Amino acid sequence: MAIGQFAFASNSNRFLAAPALTAQPFALAGIPFDGAVTNRPGARFGPQEIRRASLMLCDGIHPYFDVSPLDYLGDAGDMLLPNASPLVQVRQAIETQAAALMARSHCVFLGGDHSVTLPLLRALHARHGALALVHFDAHCDTWEDHFGEPSGHGTWTYEALQEGLVDKHKAVQIGIRSSGARAAREYVKDQGGLIYTARDLRGKDGSLLQDIIGQIRQRIGDTPCYLTLDIDCLDPAFAPGTGTPEPGGMTSSQVMTLLEELAPLNFVGMDCVEVAPAYDHAELTSNAAAQFVWTYLCGQIAKTGARHAA
Repeated sequence: MAIGQFAFASNSNRFLAAPALTAQPFALAGIPFDGAVTNRPGARFGPQEIRRASLMLCDGIHPYFDVSPLDYLGDAGDMLLPNASPLVQVRQAIETQAAALMARSHCVFLGGDHSVTLPLLRALHARHGALALVHFDAHCDTWEDHFGEPSGHGTWTYEALQEGLVDKHKAVQIGIRSSGARAAREYVKDQGGLIYTARDLRGKDGSLLQDIIGQIRQRIGDTPCYLTLDIDCLDPAFAPGTGTPEPGGMTSSQVMTLLEELAPLNFVGMDCVEVAPAYDHAELTSNAAAQFVWTYLCGQIAKTGARHAA
């Protein structure tokens, strides 16, 4: 059934089996849209599979943060979107619904393809001004057009910087490795931001990531920051279920370390996108996505001083 603008599922189909959103400080919502993909479609089914994978965590206390999100989280269901409409209209619907959620809760969104991030940034910019950005991805997403289309899931970073939604000096990309012209690959760095390619990260984990973590935290400081995590930042060995897999990517362990150690940043929201269940194997991709979202939520809740009562 629909409540307001969102389609609500049964409790067993909500993230962590959390209750429906009412007045909880943290909200989760699905954005089931993949109309801007350029390779394999299917990310519109990502939200339901990430939720399903999260159910194994429903009574779990995070081993690093020692909290559970369950007392603080409500699931708003999936946005109701005009999927057959032009991208500009879909994005307007996303921005409007996201703004309503952001007015009352710290939000996490489940995509969907990466084109959904641009309207989320527009809604947050209206609340916070220019944002810092932490962007996990195999692809730079800074093309000026995408295979002849003026806007899509590979242009949103370029558009966000051009619109001033993101402070160009506080944009950080992690895991980039896809082919592309230098002007696109290095665009964020040329504008004054930071890029850590997958090659830069090879062989680094745990304490070996501390220099990078320190650089990111110093660069961003206390600026309101948005986290967007394209699941294809992971090597296809860890996340085969995505529309545009790129070999040579990050490990799940690397991403977990970075999420845990960057939690002190002034995050104002997150999305996890590009999970395409039809191409998944042994549910590797949806499980990784659920773990990453859970870790983000626990990190933000831990900052409130919450701890699990043993």
